Amino acid sequence: METKISFEQFLEKVDVNYVDYIQDLHNYLINNGCKVSFELKKSEFIGAYRHPKSRREAITIFLTDDSMRIRIFGENANTYLDFLETLPDEMVETIDKAANCMSLINGTCGPNCSGYDVKIKNAHFQKCRYSGFEFPVTEQNRSVIKSFIEKELGKRQTL
Repeated sequence: METKISFEQFLEKVDVNYVDYIQDLHNYLINNGCKVSFELKKSEFIGAYRHPKSRREAITIFLTDDSMRIRIFGENANTYLDFLETLPDEMVETIDKAANCMSLINGTCGPNCSGYDVKIKNAHFQKCRYSGFEFPVTEQNRSVIKSFIEKELGKRQTL
């Protein structure tokens, strides 16, 4: 069951330590033209931001009672590989644990689905676009996640 909610209702569910971070991220995305929708699905609160130029989702924020994750749709990741090289080891490990992209590996996923084919820190990843760049938000990685989002949106603006 889906229920549409407001940003304020979404923000109420954010851990108090991350409210300013999410508010800042929200403002950044809105100021860059993203359209947003918030909803409650089962026991998860979801914020989905669409980029105006590509009309495709840029990021999704997932909130549960005990976690917050951000999925970045890094369609242009191959253009900022130098940035990906600077990702902390725990974020690279998260990428490594993500589902492999069946379209890239053996062509068995949907015809319009393609994931990420990147090399980071001498490791080759062919990961699903829906889980390849989905990270738990922590004190240690939240600034890196924001930088990742800025890289992707900046690239989308130039295309």
